[in-house]
Amino acid sequence: MSYILSIANQKGGVGKTTTAINLASALSELGKKILLIDLDYQANATTCMGINRGGFDKCIFDCFTKEASFDDVLVKTKNELIHVLPARTLVQGIEEKIILDMNRDFILHSLLKDRRDDYDYILIDCPPSLGYITTNALIASDGVIIPVQCEFLAMDGLTQLLNTIRLVQTKKKVNHETLIIFGVLMTMLDARVTSGYQVVNEIKTYFNEKVFQTIIPRNITCSNATFYGVPVTVFSPKSKSALSYKQLAKEVLERRE
Repeated sequence: MSYILSIANQKGGVGKTTTAINLASALSELGKKILLIDLDYQANATTCMGINRGGFDKCIFDCFTKEASFDDVLVKTKNELIHVLPARTLVQGIEEKIILDMNRDFILHSLLKDRRDDYDYILIDCPPSLGYITTNALIASDGVIIPVQCEFLAMDGLTQLLNTIRLVQTKKKVNHETLIIFGVLMTMLDARVTSGYQVVNEIKTYFNEKVFQTIIPRNITCSNATFYGVPVTVFSPKSKSALSYKQLAKEVLERRE
C-alpha cells in the first residue's frame, strides 16, 4: 500500500511545488512508482511535469465536484514511474461548490482509497491556503512535509498550519487513522547569508528531529528547469539542487522504510 504525503504550508513561495515534483522524480529514480496530485489552482506542478494544461479535458478539481473519475483525470508522463492527477488554472470556486457536501473533507480520501495499491508513494502539492482543499489533502494523507524558507519570518503562519494538522488528526482518529508531521524541509538557503543558518537553528530548536538533514539551497537551476517543464533532477542531475532532492528522497525512504 502506498504512503501518502501532503506537501503543505499556507505561506506561498516556500518551495512546495518544487519539492513535490523533484521529490517525485528523485523517488522514481530509486525505483518507486509515484502518483503526483496537483491541488494548487496555479497548476504549476502540472506544467513542471511537462503536461500541457490545454491537453486534457478534466482535472483533479472535477473529481471534487463528481464530474470526473480517477481514471478520467489520470495522466501518464514521460517517466513511466510517475503518474499525475493534474490541475488547470481556469478552475475557480471549487470550495464554494463542495461546501454543501456532507463529506466535503473526505472527497480525496474516498477517491484514493481503492488506488493506494497502485503506487509506492502518493505526493500531494497543496495550495497556499488552509481551506477545504488542503483539509482534503491532509485527511487523505499519512504524513505531511512542511517546506520552510530559510528567511526571516519563516515561522510566520506555521502555528495556524499546526492547528489545522491537529484538527485533521482528530478527524482521522475517528476512522482509526493517523496523520504525522513526516518532516520539516528547509528550502532556499542562501549560503552567503548568515541569517539563513539562524533560521535553520530556530526551526530545529522548535521541531527537533522532525527537521530533515537535507537542506535545499537557493539555486537558479530550479527556475531554469521549470521553464523547460522538467524536474531539476532531470534538467541538471548534478546541480546542487538536484543532488539535494536526491538526498531528500533517500531520507524519505529511511524514515518510511
